[in-house]
Amino acid sequence: MPNILVTNDDGIHAPGLRALVEGLKDFAEMTVVAPSRERSAAAQSLTLRQPIYCDQIAEREYSIEGTPADAMILAFHTLLKEKPDLVISGINRGGNLGENIYYSGTVGAAMEAAINRVPAIAVSVAYRGGEFDFAPAAHFTRTLAPLVLREGLPPGVMLNVNVPQDWGGEVRITRQSSKITRNVLQPGTDPRGRRYFWLSEQQFTEGIDPDTDHAAIRDGAISITPLEVDHTHSPSLERLSHWAKSLEESSRR
Repeated sequence: MPNILVTNDDGIHAPGLRALVEGLKDFAEMTVVAPSRERSAAAQSLTLRQPIYCDQIAEREYSIEGTPADAMILAFHTLLKEKPDLVISGINRGGNLGENIYYSGTVGAAMEAAINRVPAIAVSVAYRGGEFDFAPAAHFTRTLAPLVLREGLPPGVMLNVNVPQDWGGEVRITRQSSKITRNVLQPGTDPRGRRYFWLSEQQFTEGIDPDTDHAAIRDGAISITPLEVDHTHSPSLERLSHWAKSLEESSRR
């Protein structure tokens, strides 16, 4: 059986993670290493100015008082005797689409795995309603995981998977969409007179490119977007190459 490391950013007791573990139990040996509480929007942040506490709460399950990336670092360098065959992060409560991948702790944990050259999948249920049903996403992940293990992923590449709550059976390989939301700040004042703001977002419904993650979810299809660790914009390397000489000459003046 393959060895799969499971994590998330909603906390180790989150129903999405529990649905994932239940869905994979007949397929893999699993180790769960996840934050002790919700750490949504933690991205790949690390805990550097305080200790990272680690508690074993069950067989092969570890609760980490830290971020999703902290959990992955502890798993790779302390808790596991060898690297897992696959990392699955999720199942997140809410979609991780477009620019939100930069903030997502679910994606951040999978990206930490990709940095360590371990194949990784981030799984989210894209839904804005009340009760979430994680079972379809768990079932799909059980279908996807063997394919990833068999076919492999390029080094430094992970998959960002978003499953619509009302999935109609279609699967698309997509690009990350550009920003189609705007930040919304709702102001207020606390009882001591100090100002605060609640941050949320408003999604636009126009101008969505048809081959993107947002378009897939809009159409009721699962979106699978390959993401890579290397953020270098290769075309700019040549276009900007003459800057180096110019900057060197300017610095000598």
